[in-house]
Amino acid sequence: MARFIGILSAKGGVGKTTTSINLGIALTKYGKRVVIVDGNLTTPNVGVSLGVASVPVHLHHVLAGKKKIKDAVYQHESGALVVPASISVHDIGEINPSRLKRCLTPLKRMADIVIIDGAAGLGAEATAAIKASDEIIVVTNPDILAVADALKAIKFAEKFGKETIGVIVTRTKGDKVELKPKEIERLLEKPVLGVVPEDKCVKKALSKRNPVISTHPNSSSAIAYKKLAANILGENYKPESFVEFVKDYFKLI
Repeated sequence: MARFIGILSAKGGVGKTTTSINLGIALTKYGKRVVIVDGNLTTPNVGVSLGVASVPVHLHHVLAGKKKIKDAVYQHESGALVVPASISVHDIGEINPSRLKRCLTPLKRMADIVIIDGAAGLGAEATAAIKASDEIIVVTNPDILAVADALKAIKFAEKFGKETIGVIVTRTKGDKVELKPKEIERLLEKPVLGVVPEDKCVKKALSKRNPVISTHPNSSSAIAYKKLAANILGENYKPESFVEFVKDYFKLI
């Protein structure tokens, strides 16, 4: 049975989509069959980030009852499968977010893990992603405002009986004013599953319409996502290259 993991944030711009994509691809490196779903239905970014923005069949077609979910699945060069949403404003009015869970159900037979990149905020789209997920991971930045919003997302998910298994802290810079992982764990009462540093390679990867884990596999952010994947699976992190091994051994990330 596939694990449906919703990646959420109550605040936009924290790195939720970047995390969904790179975590999904990192999980494939541990032999998992992964589907990455763009559950951000009004402002989708997964397809754009992976170079599959314009496709003949997308998630909006499925939500509208025009196509089957299997027709909206595309294989990325990394091996991960992707279900992009429509980037056209003309498709927004036709969607019913409440149908998301039912539409995604057939993916259980196609994957070990389904990553749902939910919409930021606590509206109807985020609610649909929560209901379609078995477990929730909340993405936040290491500042008090972002963490306060993360707490809202955790409590919101609880209203629907969904447990947040942990938090991912992104865009860390090592500044003294940043909240430390232990402080975030204390405030949210959830474990920090991974810490991803601010990394210019992420923007470089976006310009190439590919995830940083593919374009810059030895970068600090890519290594952080690989460690995160191992943690979620309960496995030991395995460096893929000598450079990666050295960075990890000397704690250079």
